[in-house]
Amino acid sequence: MTDLAVDVGRCLLANPVMPASGTFSEALADAIDLDRLGALVAKTVMPEKRAGNALPRVAETPMGMLNSIGIPCKGPEAFVQHTIPAFKRYRPPFVASISAGTVRGFADLAAQVVAGGADVVEANISCPNLEADGHAFAVSPKATARVVQALRAATDAPLWAKLSPNAPNIAEVAMAAEAAGADAVVVANTILGMAIDVERRRTRLGAGMGGLSGPAIKPIVLRMTYQCVRAVRIPVIGCGGIATAADALEFLIAGARAVQVGTATFRHPTTMIRILDDLDAWCRERGIARITDVIGTLEPFETPQLEAAEDLAAE
Repeated sequence: MTDLAVDVGRCLLANPVMPASGTFSEALADAIDLDRLGALVAKTVMPEKRAGNALPRVAETPMGMLNSIGIPCKGPEAFVQHTIPAFKRYRPPFVASISAGTVRGFADLAAQVVAGGADVVEANISCPNLEADGHAFAVSPKATARVVQALRAATDAPLWAKLSPNAPNIAEVAMAAEAAGADAVVVANTILGMAIDVERRRTRLGAGMGGLSGPAIKPIVLRMTYQCVRAVRIPVIGCGGIATAADALEFLIAGARAVQVGTATFRHPTTMIRILDDLDAWCRERGIARITDVIGTLEPFETPQLEAAEDLAAE
């Protein structure tokens, strides 16, 4: 059997496969063995109770899904009292995804969830920054640095920064997160999109626009992951359109240390387990003993050299 263990900064994971925040709950234990996953990532919690966005919140697209959920949550107290204990019954590290509209809100919430037992903090900095006219922290290297510095000062726990694919230059944002103290970056959140019902002439989401996820965004996020891998020394976790072991391998070969699976789980709840089994089979078929031997092995594309002009002329 292949050794699928990977290290993501200060975290040693049994394997590189974990859920993406917002696509996973303990109820999935009825379909899969949660102890087989590399880590458990809960739905994002915020400093206050939230009802979420107006309905409809989800719309299918030809190669993915648009969502505008609005991060509904019951608040940090319920998260600490109920969500964390529910997940801590399982072996994999528990990753608390947190978000807030202010730098102070992020810092306070991080301290609260770590005190409550979270093993890792994943900072969803792709949310609107109330201190910058609603622009997401993760579209700006400076704003990213400010929030990550505050988070680093608030907790010694492993800290992952979840970046936005809507940033003008995501590699620069990754470098800012690294310099400010992040242990890893997650690349990336959903891509801002929109769909319209042509008969009703209304948007298909109650909030108008939403985040696009699924197979349609994989080539874009794979490219961003590769760019971030080349730009930073901390681990990069790939997230976007991963539905098969081949998808996961693309990210790993590009240099990601681990991957997160989201939309595919909605279609097939056993997707993450199938990916793990298929990764093991792929490695064994090729005599690869450790998945780490695959990570970052992308070969440069060699363009065949044209024959010299004089050689062609001589023929």
